[in-house]
Amino acid sequence: MHKSFDDLTIADDFMFCKVMQDEEVCKTFLEMTLTGQIGKIIYLSSQNAIITGSEAKGIRLDILAKDENGKTYDIEMQAVNEHNLPKRMRYYQAAIDILFLDKGEHYSSLNDTYIIFLCLFDSVGKDKPVYTFENVCLEDRQTLLQDGTKKIIINASAFKKAEDKNLSGFLEYVKTGTVTTEFTGRIEKMIEKVKSTEQARNEYRFISGFEMDARYYGRQEGIKEGREEGRKEGIREGRKEGIKAGIAQGRSEGFADGLYQKALETAKLMRFENLGSDLISKVTGLSIEEVENL
Repeated sequence: MHKSFDDLTIADDFMFCKVMQDEEVCKTFLEMTLTGQIGKIIYLSSQNAIITGSEAKGIRLDILAKDENGKTYDIEMQAVNEHNLPKRMRYYQAAIDILFLDKGEHYSSLNDTYIIFLCLFDSVGKDKPVYTFENVCLEDRQTLLQDGTKKIIINASAFKKAEDKNLSGFLEYVKTGTVTTEFTGRIEKMIEKVKSTEQARNEYRFISGFEMDARYYGRQEGIKEGREEGRKEGIREGRKEGIKAGIAQGRSEGFADGLYQKALETAKLMRFENLGSDLISKVTGLSIEEVENL
């Protein structure tokens, strides 16, 4: 069940993306997280769909940013613990590398990349506000691989343990909604402004409807696949596991397998509401060309 538009907070994907689309807010968040200055942001986009191949699992990034020094930042809001964060971060890193390394380019052309997950929970379990991971040599525990990647997990529930006052205030705001700093006060005003905008309300309505349809059709496809697998196994337990696996696969692959027509219908409605092609593409997963040809 989706929240009503008026009940959204920064901990909800839609509002988080709206807030982080502001260059100054995004840059401030990154500098708090990385405890240092970063270059001027020259690229900032939300809800980027990445398809690495016709048979590969696609992903949709909450916020993708690049600074003037060529460093890339993927920022994700995670409200629910799905117990898959390490492998998910690994896949996101691979997808971003494929996205930015063109055919024929040398591996050295890959930019430094930061995969950042802002969580409402402690996925690592050490009660720290920030966990930063790099590839290190196990033999001496000191030598870094220097592959240009860092993975950062932020635990908003440990906001009291953050040494930096601004970071502590931001994490408290994410976790509880309490405004204690100038930065969070500014974000709160931004959210109030978004909620007063009819276009943002329409965007959320279309996105919510589309995602609910995606889950429904994906679930039906998953159940069907699971039943077929269960029959092949020929035993009760195999059937149960087949259905379970089918549902999981159907949820993640539902759009690619059965929602193209629904995407077209949604896109047509959004065009009727005079929403931009770029937004329609992000919501439905259709290409800009497909949207323009409607």
